[in-house]
Amino acid sequence: MRPASARTYAPTMTTLDDAFALARDDSGLAVVSTLRADSTIQASLINAGPLAHPATGEQALGFVTYGKVKLANLRARPQIAVTFRKGWQWATVEGRAELAGPDDPQPWLADEDTLPRLLRDIFTAAGGTHDDWDAYDATMREQRRTAVLITPTRIYSNG
Repeated sequence: MRPASARTYAPTMTTLDDAFALARDDSGLAVVSTLRADSTIQASLINAGPLAHPATGEQALGFVTYGKVKLANLRARPQIAVTFRKGWQWATVEGRAELAGPDDPQPWLADEDTLPRLLRDIFTAAGGTHDDWDAYDATMREQRRTAVLITPTRIYSNG
């Protein structure tokens, strides 16, 4: 059972940094929710982190994926919610997903080094580290990984 202090819902203004701080020590672990064609929710666990959008410089939330269902949902319906938590404290970031990858070209993916650099930036923003970046890049390329960038439209929490 939740402690009495955690039972009251009181929405407050929350920043992207506040939301991510809940999961910073857990490699940015979060639940992402996308909308299926039948208007039901599809949820999965991801690692996400804040970073500057490569085209606009605006603060964004990013994660890397190659999940067929998630990508199909986001291509058709880019509305997205990402929820971070620590204990009973949670924060949700809502926005629209922008995809950038081998199957989702963007005009700002100027050269062949831009996508691998973006995938690394997202991975490290979520708290990831790697001993062999060339191997990391090769895996991302082989698996056709896609960057998902979310410009927050609403951020809220229970505390």
